Amino acid sequence: LFDFKIILGKNGVPVAENFRLEQSTIADMIQAGQVRVRTLYLSVDPYMRCRMNEDTGSDYLLPWQLSEVADGGGIGVVEESKHDNLAKGDFVTSFSWPWQTVAILDGSLLQKLVPQLVSGRLSYFLGAAGITGLTALLGIKEKGHVTVGANQTMVVSGAAGACGSLAGQIGRLEGCSRVVGIAGTDEKCSILVQEMGFDAAINYKKGNVAEQLRELCPGGVDIYFDNVGGDISDTVISQMNQNSHIILCGQISQYNKDVPYPPPLPPNIEKIQKERNITRERFLVLNYMDKQEASILQLCQWIQEGKLKV
Repeated sequence: LFDFKIILGKNGVPVAENFRLEQSTIADMIQAGQVRVRTLYLSVDPYMRCRMNEDTGSDYLLPWQLSEVADGGGIGVVEESKHDNLAKGDFVTSFSWPWQTVAILDGSLLQKLVPQLVSGRLSYFLGAAGITGLTALLGIKEKGHVTVGANQTMVVSGAAGACGSLAGQIGRLEGCSRVVGIAGTDEKCSILVQEMGFDAAINYKKGNVAEQLRELCPGGVDIYFDNVGGDISDTVISQMNQNSHIILCGQISQYNKDVPYPPPLPPNIEKIQKERNITRERFLVLNYMDKQEASILQLCQWIQEGKLKV
């Protein structure tokens, strides 16, 4: 058994020294209700940076503990089961999967997966057909206020990331007439336009973002899927229309800083937000788990139909 144990970080950029890899053993016997699983996939996500602080800034996120095994989204296969609803060979997932090659888990905390829904690509259940896809889809549905035929323009920051690349495509599928992405390299921008169906993409490391945004969104911005926060978001918000909407998905540019979540806007940007009645509400996908099953099926259908590229 190999597992990762974390040495707590505070402010600053995480480094390899924050972690250590250990080899250890687990119990030979499992108890009633438990399963022994072999890990197949682990998801390493931006929100985990918040878990490296003593205070994660979120009620739903617990901090990783010093010298304890790190955890997050994971998928594995059952190798032995004493749980009534799980059998050897079943594929299962959990949002709190330990970073171990083998683990003994409470079967009642695991969700059984149906590989056929993703044509056997199990890792999709940690991405486009999992919490990432749910965040993009439910964020747009619950906070985006997309109206078919309303000629709305959506801008996505962090657009080449796991969530952003899906959000832009879903915005189009839900009815946005124009989708513009913001990313950090020409290659990413090219992929967004040529493969992901974005109308245009801006490399924020080149040229003047505000000028490019005005050129690509001449009618202003109606919906902003915000993954990054910081200066880029301030630039986008300054070009948003009256009664427009910010889907506050993430603030990755701020995660290495000791600031509250969501970080407050600069006074001049906050003034624009209030004057234009721009909604900016914190979005938490876990609050919409009653819509999880139907949403996952929708995502899987789009993937199988080729409408959602992963």
